[in-house]
Amino acid sequence: MGVPHTEVDVILVNGRSVDFSCKLQDQDNVQVFPVFSEVPINSPRRLSPLTLDPATFILDVHLGKLARRMRLLGFDVCYRNDLEDVEIMNIAESENRIILTRDLGILKHRKVVHGYLVRSDQIDGQLREVLKRYDLYGKIRLWTRCMICNGLMARVEKADVLDRLEPRTRLYYEDFHRCSSCDRLYWQGSHYVKIAAWLNEFL
Repeated sequence: MGVPHTEVDVILVNGRSVDFSCKLQDQDNVQVFPVFSEVPINSPRRLSPLTLDPATFILDVHLGKLARRMRLLGFDVCYRNDLEDVEIMNIAESENRIILTRDLGILKHRKVVHGYLVRSDQIDGQLREVLKRYDLYGKIRLWTRCMICNGLMARVEKADVLDRLEPRTRLYYEDFHRCSSCDRLYWQGSHYVKIAAWLNEFL
């Protein structure tokens, strides 16, 4: 019926909890339940693997905005807009990452263990889906990762980056952070104010 295995948590056949190896017979009654749904039997066999801790992610080419927002919240997110499906699956396997995708097909591959189909086409809706699905609200660490490259951020003394600042930035700002990977500088300018306003409303 096209439902990828990553979306299935419990399968009941004639009221009995089974796994994917169960061979169906004529007239069998089959019920399929997603993660976090109520199941009408006690102690069913759970087929979805436990959530990785810490949860790290790899996103497909359709989710660039989601990647930046998740990094803003402090989550380890691998994203490149030139990755093919095979590359995404290989990275997910080798680095133990959860695949987030808008492409149902990639989740049907046997090689995929951890994955989620993002339903919403709105960025806030997508973010809420992922935070809820993997219970991440308590693990948010704002402003700890670079939104561009996913590198870790660290505070840097203004004197150490003075030669990189525009005159007005030198004059009006004192607190700076630098990405340990791409060396990009961050400070609380107008862009920061807009993001902070969004965060306040979103959270």
